[in-house]
Amino acid sequence: MKFGINLFPTTGPAEKSAARHFEESLRLVELAEELGFHHVKTVEHYFTPYGGYSPDPVVFLAAAAARTSRIRLVTGAVIPAFTHPVQLAGRLAMLDNISRGRLSVGFGRGFLPDEFAAFQVPMDESRDRFTEGVEACRRLWSEEDVVWEGRFHRFGPVTLLPRPFQRPHPPILVATALSPESCEAAGAAGHGLMMVPSINRTEQVRAMLARYRAAWDDAGHDPGDRDVHLSYNCYLAEDGDVALERGRVYSEHTNRALAAAVEPWTRTRSDAYRGYERVVERVRGSDFGKQVRDGKALVGTPHEVLDRVHAIRGWFGDVTISLQVISGNMPFEESQRSMRLFAEHVLPAFDQESAAVTAG
Repeated sequence: MKFGINLFPTTGPAEKSAARHFEESLRLVELAEELGFHHVKTVEHYFTPYGGYSPDPVVFLAAAAARTSRIRLVTGAVIPAFTHPVQLAGRLAMLDNISRGRLSVGFGRGFLPDEFAAFQVPMDESRDRFTEGVEACRRLWSEEDVVWEGRFHRFGPVTLLPRPFQRPHPPILVATALSPESCEAAGAAGHGLMMVPSINRTEQVRAMLARYRAAWDDAGHDPGDRDVHLSYNCYLAEDGDVALERGRVYSEHTNRALAAAVEPWTRTRSDAYRGYERVVERVRGSDFGKQVRDGKALVGTPHEVLDRVHAIRGWFGDVTISLQVISGNMPFEESQRSMRLFAEHVLPAFDQESAAVTAG
């Protein structure tokens, strides 16, 4: 298993300035590399405290690349529906070169109505725009004299500069929330997968991953290239009661930010997002204690969190876990402490298992 940090901002100007958020987050990136974490990930969102401090993950990850030398950089995710593929592929190829091949590109459809309205993109087109954007980027990275005749974009022949540092292109991951069909399509295409297990029952996540892995194997892709990223809210403290108390505060803060961002779904309908009209009710009904008990949030003492990670591995296999260490406007010092405790008590257990497997 591999472990990294997810820097998904859930704060705004009323609580923390953007300059302070970026500086603290970049310090956490440096700490993550120092402690031996595998990756740092951030998101693309707009306007609201739910992710709005990260309208362009490429800019942040370029700054992270300048401060580090080993840790992988993951977009989690960029949204092709909002950017021309030539521009998106070019920016990402720049980042791949700046980081000397440390980039993994996560793509997402987007799901917030106000964002689609601002870009004047119909939500019903989101899936087709996503599929077209991912494939256009892949071809621009891996081919020359590309001619593209799509539904939404037409261009070429063009040869993208710069060429990606990684050949034929950086690893591609796709984000999925509720759709088993999206998991199956990602597996067939040979793309990695990004999921947030807290929004589904464990049995549903297992079924979705089974379809993904079966489609991957049926397509004949190398099993060693398969990568599944799962994101979890994370808060560790030496005292379990303190961890639960503070973790609850930050979880509820994040839920309020998310509830405000998804509120337009109370008056929005789209055939491309069936069932999303119930998302506001689901967010408001979130039960922090149950999420912790069900292993959907990594909150507790280092020993308790280690036990939960072992449970996650039993359910889902060897996956890549992204720890959301700034959820709910968490103070920098507390994010730093959670990362240090995780690195001291959890990472070594899996490093030792990996070493034992290699030796065997």
